[in-house]
Amino acid sequence: MRSFPSHRTNSADRRPRRTDTIAKTLPSCLVAVAVLTTGLAAPSATGSSQSSARYVAMSGACIGLASGVDAARYNPANLGLSGYNRPGLELVGVGVAITNNSLSLNDYNSYTGAVLTESDKDEIMGKIPSEGLKLVADVEASALSLSLGSVVLSTRGVGVAEFNLNRDLLDLVLNGNTFGQEISITGSYSEAVAYVQTGLSYGQPIYSLGSRQLSVGATIKYLRGFGTESITELDGGVTTLETGFTGAGHMIARTATGGSGWGLDVGAALRLDDDYTVGLAVRNVLSSINWTQSPEEHGYQFSFDTMTVDNMGDDYIVSDDYTREIPAFSTNLPSVMTIGIANTSGSLLWAVDWEQGFRRAAGASSKPRLVAGIEWWPIKLVPLRTGFATGGSKRTGFSFGSGIYLSGFHLDFAAVTGSSLSPGSTRGVNFAVSTGLNF
Repeated sequence: MRSFPSHRTNSADRRPRRTDTIAKTLPSCLVAVAVLTTGLAAPSATGSSQSSARYVAMSGACIGLASGVDAARYNPANLGLSGYNRPGLELVGVGVAITNNSLSLNDYNSYTGAVLTESDKDEIMGKIPSEGLKLVADVEASALSLSLGSVVLSTRGVGVAEFNLNRDLLDLVLNGNTFGQEISITGSYSEAVAYVQTGLSYGQPIYSLGSRQLSVGATIKYLRGFGTESITELDGGVTTLETGFTGAGHMIARTATGGSGWGLDVGAALRLDDDYTVGLAVRNVLSSINWTQSPEEHGYQFSFDTMTVDNMGDDYIVSDDYTREIPAFSTNLPSVMTIGIANTSGSLLWAVDWEQGFRRAAGASSKPRLVAGIEWWPIKLVPLRTGFATGGSKRTGFSFGSGIYLSGFHLDFAAVTGSSLSPGSTRGVNFAVSTGLNF
């Protein structure tokens, strides 16, 4: 364990309550936090796009459909295909996703303010996966992104945060503690990053035979970082003994408030015929942000031995903490590969994508995710959209949306629910609005 400058802090100012009281009073707060917030310190660090309402409504199934400004977001190779390199201007797009992996709005309404029975507590714990309660905020805003045929210049701001609380701590909150029980904090973590991305995208056809076309493309991105925070070390726990409590733990976190760097997305697209297109894209195949402004390390350590109700107020908890400047450091955005196929003609369009991340990070997962979306044009001015997604670090969810298209102007909007189309199944807040012009 890393050594800390020693000093003792008085635990009387933060005297713990009895665990049976905690178990009765905190569950509703726990559910509220899980559903409505992440403790913000949303696509995102992965490079996917929350601010395209069209594709949020289709659960992000877009690799074979995205054109113009959207092609730069999802697969720049589409810009090299005829019919996809449409000139236009996205005026503004905003997307917000603040979600958790366990508890729905229906759970919040059921448990808030209620006196929980043992059955209620077991039901809540049964909804929380083995890795713990995960809270994710994914927020994006874009403005004045310009498509000029096979070239797109785009700008968007991204903020993403992820926080995970392990099951031991949640079980303590709900059920209190028993003799001999070991409660671990290991497995909890938090990570956040905020940056602005300016990208230049280009697609180039390399093969054509009749209606069949093969294209490749890339997006080069300048990244301006505004802040980052991550817990780099966290371990410890508490054990309940007949003679009292004993425990120890430590945490190391790294922060910075500014930096810059570069990123690269690449892709390939094959238009099979007038009806079907397949594509492959890797977002952030290369990326790096060098954090040079106020890089700091923050550490905290605590320990106590056989603490009891009688001595917990007598400076019994020994804690050490520090903040110190550190050299500039670099981080990278997680790489994500997506493969998909789409039906691109007629009044009913559809797409299916397979997404695979290569590591866990804020807003990203190494678990594969399958998404599918449908767009139907019953009339020329108003499309209807819906989608379904499952896998990855997120739970199964449905999405839906629509739009208005008038004389080159379009306004799209979308929302995401949980495991059903009912708003009560949602595990947070997830919506998007975008508008622009087609030339």
